[in-house]
Amino acid sequence: MKYPGNVFMISAPSGAGKSSLVNALLKKYPDIHLSISCTTRPARPGEEHGREYHFVSVEEFSKWREHNNLLEWAEVHGNFYGTPRPFVEEKIRNGENILLEIDWQGARQVRKQFPDIIDIFILPPSIEELENRLKNRGQDSDTVISRRLLAASSEIAHADEFEYVIINDSFDTALTQLEQIVSTAGLRYPSQAVKHHKLFAELGISYTPK
Repeated sequence: MKYPGNVFMISAPSGAGKSSLVNALLKKYPDIHLSISCTTRPARPGEEHGREYHFVSVEEFSKWREHNNLLEWAEVHGNFYGTPRPFVEEKIRNGENILLEIDWQGARQVRKQFPDIIDIFILPPSIEELENRLKNRGQDSDTVISRRLLAASSEIAHADEFEYVIINDSFDTALTQLEQIVSTAGLRYPSQAVKHHKLFAELGISYTPK
């Protein structure tokens, strides 16, 4: 079914700047809702239920999965992670926009359910720059950084599965390009029909989700 709201899905290797771009985008577009994933891992110090994640038990997670209430899910290091379906579908059915931060494996699962999804991959300008950014964050040891770089190569190999690719060389340029994609998506017929329903009615144009 084609919903009037748009689903934006953004993926990137660690260190490419995805989180910074997403945070800046959400500040400029308060009408875009960030989808909060659920997880069975315990909350870390400073994390809040419903902000970083919805922290649930294994039993709760299993029920969500059994009732097809997860758009995608995966097991990582013994913990389960997933994207709740009801929140996403409610928002886009009402003409609101949703943003998913997700890896390429989860992206494959979501695409099967939302063929019209707007998926974007963020690339670093080079592997050398990616390594510099990971080191400058000061969060990881050299061993962890090496592991992240190996994982990045694997993730980047799936960039061709995405409709849009943004190279985050200049943050301002990358953010502008991301905004252009969002603005263009807002001109889709279903989105315009819901946003300007009075005008469409006056002009005798109808819209029925298909």
